[in-house]
Amino acid sequence: MTSVSIHKDQIREHLQEIEDAIAIGMERRPATIALHASACSISLLETYLHKLGKIGVGTMVKHEWFKRPLPGQKISPLAERKLGADFPEKEELLSLMYTIEENRNRLIYGKPTKEAVKEVHTSFMKLYTIIKEKLSEMGEEIE
Repeated sequence: MTSVSIHKDQIREHLQEIEDAIAIGMERRPATIALHASACSISLLETYLHKLGKIGVGTMVKHEWFKRPLPGQKISPLAERKLGADFPEKEELLSLMYTIEENRNRLIYGKPTKEAVKEVHTSFMKLYTIIKEKLSEMGEEIE
């Protein structure tokens, strides 16, 4: 099985878990939404970067890399340093990843808010839509 096909299986699983959590009620399953939105975002990004040839097959992208840079930060953001690649929609995709990740731990371990759950879900759906469209343009369907 290729790396892309493994990621596609993971994406399908995460999407199903998100759909199930929404059916139960997002406010009742904030940790599920956050965990699977985060993991699925990583799989989506890895799939996209694999198809673009920007990362190798064995490269693992980690969610911890997506901490939003501070204003005036002098060094490049961790995601920029670790990925080391330019790609279409990079700024928007990284911004969406930052939003998902800055809410992830609060929703999983802390006191979740309805607004944070919605923000993660909205950001995830935007990221999913962009990457799905980009992959489709390259002849790769993820669903």
